[in-house]
Amino acid sequence: MLYAIKLTYIRPIEDIQSHLDTHKGWLARYTKAGTILFAGPLEGGKAGFILAFAETIATIEAMIAEDPFDVLKLARFEISECNPVVRNEAFPAQWAADAKAF
Repeated sequence: MLYAIKLTYIRPIEDIQSHLDTHKGWLARYTKAGTILFAGPLEGGKAGFILAFAETIATIEAMIAEDPFDVLKLARFEISECNPVVRNEAFPAQWAADAKAF
């Protein structure tokens, strides 16, 4: 299942920036593991976005619980389950197996 995760910063940007390197390390670990497909800041610098793949939402919740931004209560995480029905042919079928490819 795919998961869209929005991080909204709830502390001053200085707090966010002081923990950015450890957050990036967390992102790198889960990207290398294949759980995080991509991540980045949203326009305006007050939020971020992650697209992730996992079998269950519990896996995603456990992953987020390890993020320094969650541990230190720097961001609020909103997780939305996404069930793709169509996908670009180049989008890997393993992430959207039931989606029709175009």
